[in-house]
Amino acid sequence: MLAYGVQHVAAMYAGVVAPPLIVGEAIGLPPVQLTLLIGASLFTAGLATVLQAVGVWKIGARMPFVNGVTFGSVAPILAIVAQQSGGNPLSAVYGSVLIAGVLAFLAAPYFSRLVRFFPPVVNGTVITLIGLSLMPVAIDWIAGQDAESPGYAAPTKIAVGAVTFALVLLFNRFLTGFWNRIALLIGLLAGSLIAWPLGLIDTSTFGSAPVFNLPTPFALGMPSFSITATISICIVMLVAMMESTADMIALGEIVDRPADEKTIAAGLRADGAGSAISAVFGGFTCSAFAQNIGLVALTQVRSRYVVAAGGGVLVLLGVFPVVGAVVSLVPQPVLGGAALVLFGSVATSGMRTLSKCELGDPRNSLIVAGALGIGLIPVAAPEFYTGFPESLRTVLDSGISTGCIAALALNLLFRPTKTATPETH
Repeated sequence: MLAYGVQHVAAMYAGVVAPPLIVGEAIGLPPVQLTLLIGASLFTAGLATVLQAVGVWKIGARMPFVNGVTFGSVAPILAIVAQQSGGNPLSAVYGSVLIAGVLAFLAAPYFSRLVRFFPPVVNGTVITLIGLSLMPVAIDWIAGQDAESPGYAAPTKIAVGAVTFALVLLFNRFLTGFWNRIALLIGLLAGSLIAWPLGLIDTSTFGSAPVFNLPTPFALGMPSFSITATISICIVMLVAMMESTADMIALGEIVDRPADEKTIAAGLRADGAGSAISAVFGGFTCSAFAQNIGLVALTQVRSRYVVAAGGGVLVLLGVFPVVGAVVSLVPQPVLGGAALVLFGSVATSGMRTLSKCELGDPRNSLIVAGALGIGLIPVAAPEFYTGFPESLRTVLDSGISTGCIAALALNLLFRPTKTATPETH
């Protein structure tokens, strides 16, 4: 269970660390404060994951569902920070996240009613889109985040990513039993060992990482409240709820336990509660991590307690930052090579769901074609919606959200009516 849990952490660690790292560097936090911010995000991601997997009362989907800081909140948070003059720029962020989390918790049972509008043709389309939308993330991990940097898409990085990709596939094909279930973790270790002599492993994190730090409430800033900042984060939370709903439906298909209205409501409550708790301890908005859904599909380890163990590991990483520094040794090209397999597994699960539909029916084929076409716009052209207002771009820049909305709308438009009669020949 511990090995499987660590494997989940390895798959999502970079995604949890990236938002606080970007925000911290943008506002010029000193190294110690930046370490605390990253630790708070890991700690709260662990709490939210345990809450989601184990569940308390009507909170938590009780599925192998991983939660963490959503990357979609980065741009709005940076905009909020830029508008602050004097004082702690994170205070308005924490106040907004706290309110948005509480509102999401209260709205969960109403939002979950959307599940009735998710027939297999919509489910399959959205799940496929989740996998396809994540592919650029894996590619950026391999090539580098900055296309202007001298080392971007260096042959060495691409080679390491390609070797890791091949190793993960080979380990999944030829290993058996327990070793097959941790094929991704073995692939990450092997890829890291290959990358070490090539100079792709950065060990500088150990120099600034303290051994122990227990996150305490409001240590990084007391919350303050701003109407414009709160509206902005509430929009982010709405998008996160939509993506979480799609992810829960996708996970339900993979584990053969369809996510019903009750499950989705409980999962969305955990998103809201996790975000509110995150604001208290210094993190940001929490949402589902789709790469871990791909890991469940790849390994077929469906136990929610495995994911809860991964949440426990995340809590320890937040409390012992020096341990988190060990996990951060995995170079991004290695992580990207493994992620290509994970994200491809999610897309494959969507295709499997679509195979249950009658795609020979022109209505179904139009729903799939239209939703994929709209959903892949921000994936293929990230700057496509640059001319739109920032508030709209929060939704439009998420291919999963736009594709999900398009699939729902097209299904309502093209589904047969009760009065329709078959054609006669």
